[in-house]
Amino acid sequence: MAIQDTEFTFVDLFSGIGGFHQAAAQLGGKCLFACEIDQHARHAYTTNYNVIPFGDITTLDPTDIPDHDILFAGFPCQPFSIIGGMRGFEDTRGTLFFDIARILEHKKPPMFILENVKQFSTHDKGRTLQTILLALENLGYKTSWKVLNALDYGLPQKRERTIIVGFLNHDVSFNFPNPTGKWDLRAVLENDKDVDSKHFASEYITSRRKAIHTSKHNPGIWHENKAGNVCSYPYSCALRAGASYNYLLVNGVRRLTPREMLRLQGFPDSFQIVCNDSQTRKQAGNAVPVNVIKAVLKEVLNRYEQTQTSR
Repeated sequence: MAIQDTEFTFVDLFSGIGGFHQAAAQLGGKCLFACEIDQHARHAYTTNYNVIPFGDITTLDPTDIPDHDILFAGFPCQPFSIIGGMRGFEDTRGTLFFDIARILEHKKPPMFILENVKQFSTHDKGRTLQTILLALENLGYKTSWKVLNALDYGLPQKRERTIIVGFLNHDVSFNFPNPTGKWDLRAVLENDKDVDSKHFASEYITSRRKAIHTSKHNPGIWHENKAGNVCSYPYSCALRAGASYNYLLVNGVRRLTPREMLRLQGFPDSFQIVCNDSQTRKQAGNAVPVNVIKAVLKEVLNRYEQTQTSR
């Protein structure tokens, strides 16, 4: 029997609202521990999963974490992102990776999956990634990494993320999963007539954008970058936690609703929205795409189980 058909255990560090948790639960995983410093994300996590996340990871004693099969961590991306200035380890948030290393060193779970922004793989000419891979390998892990796009895994969002996978068992041969399906923007969007008027952009904004751009897509998501250039696609550009309220507009006229943003990240409609629009927008922008993690996790579990049964 494959491991994903049975119960496996995991811990969820920098958990946000539980993108990793969603993927793992769909494959039979049981969460033993979560950690998240943002109080609003902790509230959403507790409500949806009945797990109360620990707060500040820098004060966490690894002995307080139960033994587990796999560790997840979408560690802070701002130090390595374009939006965050790409300061890397010069930013104190960048050093939080070493709290993950501290926990891996003490708990030695058989597997882990880490996630960060696409730019993480090229930050400081690749030296940042190599520093982290070396640290993981010095802890005894065989690692693999790749940049994956949510568009390739059934989500209508161009969201490229660096994924790092590790195994304590060096006999495991790992390949990242092939694209798993097409996406459909219509399946994500709500009907305009059912959308609260508060989500519609002002006449000034919509008329200004329509004056400089004509879209070939319906439905489409219009995107305005920092330079004021407007383009549109039959999918969303990456959601961002701290972006302008109006940088993405559905058909050039309205903002995405909280539910639409969560759908773009692969969260089911059963996920309860318990925070205000501003916090939910931030949470969706910080989340990992569930479909991507599920595809990677399924492959991780398969490869691990194959190695175990061949012994």
